[in-house]
Amino acid sequence: MKGNSEEKLMKTYWTRPVFKRNSFGSKWRLMKKKASSKSTLLVSFFFFLLSLLVLAAWIDLAKYAGYSSQKALKIFSRTPSTSNLEYPLDCSVWNQTNTCPKTYPTSYKPSNPNPSLNLKCPEFFRWIHEDLRPWRETGITKEMVEKARKTAHFRLVILDGKIFVEKFRQSIQTRALFTLWGIVQLMRWYPGKLPDLELMFDCNDRPVIQAKHFRQPDSGPPPLFRYCSDWKSLDIVFPDWSFWGWAETNIKPWRIVLKDMKEGNKRTKWEDRVPYAYWRGNPNVCPWRADLMKCNGTDKNDWNTRLYVQDWDKEAKIGYKQSNVADQCTHRYKIYIEGWAWSVSEKYILACDSPTLLVSLRWHDFFIRGMIPQKHYWPVRDNDKCKSLKFAVEYGNSHTQKAKAIGEAGSRFIHEDLKMENVYDYIFHLLYEYAKLFKYKPTIPTNAVELCAEAMACPADGIWKEFMELSLEKSPSNSIPCTMPPPYEPQELKSFIDAKVKSTKEVEAWENEYWEKQIKKQ
Repeated sequence: MKGNSEEKLMKTYWTRPVFKRNSFGSKWRLMKKKASSKSTLLVSFFFFLLSLLVLAAWIDLAKYAGYSSQKALKIFSRTPSTSNLEYPLDCSVWNQTNTCPKTYPTSYKPSNPNPSLNLKCPEFFRWIHEDLRPWRETGITKEMVEKARKTAHFRLVILDGKIFVEKFRQSIQTRALFTLWGIVQLMRWYPGKLPDLELMFDCNDRPVIQAKHFRQPDSGPPPLFRYCSDWKSLDIVFPDWSFWGWAETNIKPWRIVLKDMKEGNKRTKWEDRVPYAYWRGNPNVCPWRADLMKCNGTDKNDWNTRLYVQDWDKEAKIGYKQSNVADQCTHRYKIYIEGWAWSVSEKYILACDSPTLLVSLRWHDFFIRGMIPQKHYWPVRDNDKCKSLKFAVEYGNSHTQKAKAIGEAGSRFIHEDLKMENVYDYIFHLLYEYAKLFKYKPTIPTNAVELCAEAMACPADGIWKEFMELSLEKSPSNSIPCTMPPPYEPQELKSFIDAKVKSTKEVEAWENEYWEKQIKKQ
């Protein structure tokens, strides 16, 4: 596999010989003595040639041993790297001892350590403060964490720069596996930077910590992490597993997908795309998706949609040839509708440079709360989908500049604010703020095992191993995390939400006016 060849290449680099300065100097003095009878020009030529060799050898030593001039590395390094420190998978150690390598750095000083020079985090990071607000006054106790075990799939402990996991039950597919893999990659991205903490993680879809049960000041809710929540629940939202690859559906890790999506967007200009709203998915997971399928075009009604059923079993048999998300940027409009809960498909749909027609949300993931209707997407009513979708397409096709701008803004949000570096920074800040609330010192559970990249990737095989190798962070970040924005002031948060509601209501008013005119025409 490609990943294995990359690993062999890395190991070759780590063991490549370098010149020793002393022996090289001796050789140079001998050559100089023999050349003394020749012309000065010839000596100078040889000196110049051998000086280049010395410089090349010194640069290789600096690059792979990590103790020389950063400036020289930036000028002469043959391949771009996030830092001058690299640590590939070391399966030789794992296969012999079943223990994590001791060569991991416990700390790393990036070349950009000054917070004043660092970028500010995207605005949606402010929701971290809101998600953790229920524990601001009480802090987090051991008893609170233990209460979250009821539905958790695993307990994660970070202690002294190491990661430990205690597994309780099997998750759907490999959700837990790749969520843990992502946290291990975060540790490789920011070695030694994560604080001590303990958390419970539930890999199922819907939130379970209902706010109404914890309205008394002395009834602290259990802190439980998961992929989505809603406005009535207190579950803490965390980036989903697919950022490191969704092997079961052959969707590659996020860095690769984003690159492919950029190329896919270039294939067909927005004006030349099919002027309808597109959706492909499984309609059998919930009633509202089944209801969406009623909006497919018929001889009687054309709702300006093109809707397709995704049969994952069939796709697996034909090698997912019709499931490449980068090949689905062919229509002017894309539809996002939730499944049993929030859907992983959201970020892929929004990345298409086509306006996303977003059906009213019940749940939110970690980034969607930062997106604004009419700016990043077009709101669609859940209780009257067909009419709402038809109007959205009619409006967009008659206001092409606005429609195109919405598509580009939504896509830019995904490609820039949701790039992998920001995903890591979101998790970093979430865990850092969470750890600040602790009232106790975490300890390693009796049944926990230490996690590292080798413990997870070396025993893996097939596409799971391939995706781990593709999403492996081989070098630490060369900068510190982005600067966390402050919490919302109460009035500021209210104004932000009110503006989103107003923008949605404005679209609904345009819809009503449009359909009233259609009735009068009949």
